[in-house]
Amino acid sequence: MDISRLTLFGATSARLGWLSQRQGVLAQNIANADTPNYVPMDLKPLDFRARLRMAEQKLRVARTDDQHFGSSRTVRRHRESESREPYEMAPAGNSVVMEEQLMRMNQTAMDHQLATHIYRKYVGMIRTALGQGAR
Repeated sequence: MDISRLTLFGATSARLGWLSQRQGVLAQNIANADTPNYVPMDLKPLDFRARLRMAEQKLRVARTDDQHFGSSRTVRRHRESESREPYEMAPAGNSVVMEEQLMRMNQTAMDHQLATHIYRKYVGMIRTALGQGAR
């Protein structure tokens, strides 16, 4: 059984890869904080909704009782916030704001920790289902 083909493993692996790449980009921004005319970069956000739609097409939940939850149309939609322009700029034209970059790195580290935790729990569930117990 190839566990990488399971939906949750694929999504979690993609998320972990994106987070690793983002951490590298943010580290590069911090490393170039004193470089004249350097413009900080960030990765395009991972489109979780598209991945969710792909997963929904693969996995259809059967509604066997009228008291079960309704379709996904009842889910609340959240507004996406736009990224803002840098509010500080050094005299040399550098727009790296260290506090902002450090906050992004911290958020990325927390997201990485969450994705790793989900991955471990999913492995534990599979081990339990196979009778090997969660280690």
